[in-house]
Amino acid sequence: MSDIYNLVVIGGGAAGLTASAFGGELGAKVALIEKAHLGGDCTWVGCVPSKALLKVAKVAHHIRTADKYGLILTETPKVDMKQVKERINNIVHEIYEGETPEVFRNRGVEVIEGTAQFLDANRVQVGDRILESKKFVIATGARPLIVPIDGLDTIDYLTNETLFDNERLPEHLVLMGAGAIGMEMAQAYSRLGTKVTVIGADVMPRDDRQAVDVLKTVFAREGITIIEDFVTKFDKTGENTFDAHTKRGETVSGDMLLVAIGRAPTVNGLGLDKAGVEYSEKGIPVNKHLETNVSHIYAIGDVTTGAKLTHYAGYQGSIAGRNVLFPLVNSNGHPSIYPWVTFTDPEVAQVGLTEHEALEKHGDEVKVYVLPLTEGDRSLAEGDTDGFVKIVYRGSGDLLGTTIVAERAGEMIQEYTIALAGGGLRGLISTIHAYPTYADIAKKAASKVLLKELFEGTSGKLIDVASKFMYR
Repeated sequence: MSDIYNLVVIGGGAAGLTASAFGGELGAKVALIEKAHLGGDCTWVGCVPSKALLKVAKVAHHIRTADKYGLILTETPKVDMKQVKERINNIVHEIYEGETPEVFRNRGVEVIEGTAQFLDANRVQVGDRILESKKFVIATGARPLIVPIDGLDTIDYLTNETLFDNERLPEHLVLMGAGAIGMEMAQAYSRLGTKVTVIGADVMPRDDRQAVDVLKTVFAREGITIIEDFVTKFDKTGENTFDAHTKRGETVSGDMLLVAIGRAPTVNGLGLDKAGVEYSEKGIPVNKHLETNVSHIYAIGDVTTGAKLTHYAGYQGSIAGRNVLFPLVNSNGHPSIYPWVTFTDPEVAQVGLTEHEALEKHGDEVKVYVLPLTEGDRSLAEGDTDGFVKIVYRGSGDLLGTTIVAERAGEMIQEYTIALAGGGLRGLISTIHAYPTYADIAKKAASKVLLKELFEGTSGKLIDVASKFMYR
């Protein structure tokens, strides 16, 4: 016999939590099925532990480089990875306190632990229970992508799902993959005192090339090696040691391997065929309302073919909850404007079109203005001068996109996200910003763009003077 619900959500990550909470608080009968812990990758093996580790690494780096601030230290920091792991676990569990099954039960959601499988388009089975529902939301997320490479199965490699359980500081960490996860963890372990080599065919391929060049320079200065190539073979050489061989013939010897070449949507084992839901190795395709080809079954977050970002997944969770319960509204679940950040030091943040994307789309209409961080008073005071604010626009200030490379780029990019969403550059610069702040640097770049358009053909000195006094 089936238990009947208004909504069944499969997966308790950022997307599933948001969708189920929305329904529960509105009084719908909602079941949330999760096979592990509520909170998903972000809380347990993604955003939270990685940022906690990056903070530890930044503190160690600041101690080692304290002499540039006039501080003379007599000892270098010693890293205790067991204590580092304990700190990370404490932070994870503190955040989890707001995501426990009890919290969601108090919000009107029945939390069911187990693995869900569709029996047909209207029923799923979890253990010995059968749940029937008018609507379903699939939010099963993604898992680390592992590709077949000769000898990889002989190595005790790590992924983001196992990295934060590590209690050993290796002599030489080899990272396979140069995307956001690979670059963040490369810098973290390097700053903790490990030799690090990153092997990846394309460094942060989605990001602005000028931004990537800044990171490459910083990484080289910090002693991190980047090899832009493929790994074709591994040889196990000892209990923890191995050789990684690249396509162009380089051999890299290490004693810890992190595989971070991408994410694969979790679509297998759900019985999607029985429900008639179309899917592929790239994920579940959905329409603008987040419906699959089976109209009463929705899919959101990393399991879809869309962007793989926690904040994007959370947004889709709220839209799916709304569309499920208020189908006449049918909001668009694919925002065209959303930021993304790689939390290296400096951070790399982007919203809208990159320079390359803008040129491909708009051609000669595109204009670009770059403000180096050396022109920001706060960044000079902080000694944070590796980076820039790049504004891509057309006409007399029609904003197309922004790239920021700075220590606080993830905070600064919100200014341009709001500007793209409707406020425009004029709205950004007409708002008083606290001084000296990093947000003020973002405003300064925007003001120079509009002054450049206003005083086109005049001297750059006039623009500099005007920008200094018009918007303070």
